[in-house]
Amino acid sequence: MTVNDIPLISFFQRVLDPLIIMGMLYLSSMLLGVQFNGYALVLMVLAFFISSAVYSHIDPYRAWRGNRMAAYARDMVVGWVLTVALLCVLGAASGLSSRFDPRVMLCWFILTPVLLLSSHLIMPGRASRAKEVRSVVVIGANDVGLKFAKVVGSNPNLYMNVTGFFDDRTEDRRPEGMVHPMLGKMADVAEYVRQNGIKMIVISQPLSAQPRIRKLLDELQDTTASVYFLPDIYVFDLMQARFDTVGGMPVIAICESPFTGFNSMVKRTSDIVLALVIQVMLLPIMLVIALAIRSTSPGPIIFRQRRYGLYGEEIIVYKFRSMTVAEDGAKVTQATKNDSRVTKVGAFLRKSSLDELPQFINVLQGRMSIVGPRPHAVAHNEQYRKLIKGYMLRHKVKPGITGWAQVNGLRGETETLDKMEARINYDLDYLRRWSLLLDVWIILRTVQVVLKRENAH
Repeated sequence: MTVNDIPLISFFQRVLDPLIIMGMLYLSSMLLGVQFNGYALVLMVLAFFISSAVYSHIDPYRAWRGNRMAAYARDMVVGWVLTVALLCVLGAASGLSSRFDPRVMLCWFILTPVLLLSSHLIMPGRASRAKEVRSVVVIGANDVGLKFAKVVGSNPNLYMNVTGFFDDRTEDRRPEGMVHPMLGKMADVAEYVRQNGIKMIVISQPLSAQPRIRKLLDELQDTTASVYFLPDIYVFDLMQARFDTVGGMPVIAICESPFTGFNSMVKRTSDIVLALVIQVMLLPIMLVIALAIRSTSPGPIIFRQRRYGLYGEEIIVYKFRSMTVAEDGAKVTQATKNDSRVTKVGAFLRKSSLDELPQFINVLQGRMSIVGPRPHAVAHNEQYRKLIKGYMLRHKVKPGITGWAQVNGLRGETETLDKMEARINYDLDYLRRWSLLLDVWIILRTVQVVLKRENAH
């Protein structure tokens, strides 16, 4: 991954910098003994949004990720000058500029870029403690692939480690200066990635290798690794494709999670806020459900089942127990209509989807998201990953309490392969189309679907 994938750095880029700008306005007022009034508060809010928009357009962090510190400092200062200029224009046009103390404004204008630059000088050390190093394999032992490995090795701030190379060419056709091991041929990549938990694959192959690349991409759909091309590609079945850089070298993401950088922070923040609000509101109902389960059937109140979470790693998902059995083995039978294993209380819980309420605890734990592909039992994952192309790609994001498939009529039992394929297609479509507005739409549609009790048993 690029540095842009590190949540702490994304936090600096999109949120902390505008907050520093706001804080410096308040601090300047306090230092000069000037009262911080409502006009100053309006200016603070305007500065937040204008600076966010300006820095998003200029993108000084691209220079930062490429370790071009002089260019980064220049872009930060230019961005601040543009922000100040826009604020001055607004102040003059609205007549509000006379409401502010010139000394405060001058102090704010001068000190802010100094603090912005200083805050980033200490970021590499903090980020290195906040994020694990990502494992990388390179497909193609050629000059471009070697240069990529060299760039990664000389830039610790990228938080990446090249494990080795895969290539079909004989040893005499490989370039000189290789310091990383040859791990095998292209046919060995998928198995190596699965067994070693590789997070990132960089393909450095000529266009003439297109058939082999297509075959490799098909095999990699049974993994959760992110795939990048360096630098030429044909158009494949892209997922969250985008241009990016690693140490200044251009790469193109063709199979990536939508939740990187700023998007990751937005998704997590919305999950925490909504989960906390919902848990507080529904706590009395959850207590009543717990008492009903305990008093009407023997067994635990909470059913714990192993599911696949982010990157295909096993997690424990919570539900209110609705059946007389707690299957979590190599074979799990889906609940069907009029299933004799479902208790009387459980039938109501399943119809109303109240059995899913404990999963908001999973959301707060960081194992799940409110919206995302619904998690399947481990036994079902192992069954369907062999039958449905691209099945494992749904695990590039956290599983959700509700999802795009569920609000499109694919809620409940999937008794046929066609139905499961349709569900997976919606899951992958969600990954391609994700936005915060789509999440909000899915949540609203979920309420409607639950109230109608569609396909729940």
